[in-house]
Amino acid sequence: MTHEREITAPVDLCLPDGRLDPAAIGWTRRPLHRANLRGWGRTKRWEYWGVVTPAHVIGVVVSSLDYAGVHSLYVLDRATGEEVVTEAVVPLARGVELPERSGVGTVTAHGPVTVDVDQRPDGTTLRATAGDVEVDLAMPLPAGHESLGVVVPWGQRRFQYTVKDIGRPVRGRLRVGGTWHDVPADGSFAVLDHGRGRWPYSIAWNWAAGSGPGRAVQLGGKWTDGTGSTENGLFVAGRLHKIGDELRWTYDRSDWLRPWRITGDRVDVTLHPFHERAARTNLGVVANETHQCFGHFTGWAATDDGERVDLDGLVGWAEEARNRW
Repeated sequence: MTHEREITAPVDLCLPDGRLDPAAIGWTRRPLHRANLRGWGRTKRWEYWGVVTPAHVIGVVVSSLDYAGVHSLYVLDRATGEEVVTEAVVPLARGVELPERSGVGTVTAHGPVTVDVDQRPDGTTLRATAGDVEVDLAMPLPAGHESLGVVVPWGQRRFQYTVKDIGRPVRGRLRVGGTWHDVPADGSFAVLDHGRGRWPYSIAWNWAAGSGPGRAVQLGGKWTDGTGSTENGLFVAGRLHKIGDELRWTYDRSDWLRPWRITGDRVDVTLHPFHERAARTNLGVVANETHQCFGHFTGWAATDDGERVDLDGLVGWAEEARNRW
């Protein structure tokens, strides 16, 4: 079990004056928060879909940082290690559509990276194009499938609402150049990172997500430390077992492809990377450095009643990100 408060009814993220509503602090098993954000300059909103198939890794980002929209489409060929990446920065986030609620409405970006996401009660469709890459995916939402929603409070005017939806079924197709590739339902998994909040200027975080048949794990760190909230959970047959501990992350910043170990009273997992994606931006005042390592997990995590669940063979990633934004 966890010391954190479970929210079971719809709630607004903010009070009318834009401060964090204390009633919104907690975690959910399904999206219940409305991100009624106010103010300009520190608001960050994004949707990230990460998809792992037997042959590829796909990443799609639509985001608004208020002063810019930052979008990307990423494809990794797992056999060759070849990456295809297109990134676009749109001044003032023009043409970006990001709804207040997760799982409802449309997500849209236009320009060098074009993304259209349609969210319905029975699932989500995603279409994205950039350069010579095209993605057409469907992520059904199984009955009873749970996700992890968390509000992280740094203060009354700095806070984040995140939904981590791990191990979603996915099927569809991917085009790279003139070749279409299948995204098979068997052996493919999708992960959603839905973020809405008012962020401090400088922040670092860790994130790990792993999926497999009937099991998935979601782990975070750094950015939640000391807030009383965590974004850690184990999923078994689609049901969330919330983990409230702050976890220990051990990895080698001089060699990102060495194993990453994440431990706590209810977790002991190691990611064994097969590929590192490194992204760096430095515009002076605005800068980012992210190291996202894709790989396979070994280890275990414990359910609410203490049963240890074997996580060997899950596939996914672990990352470190540092932002000045």
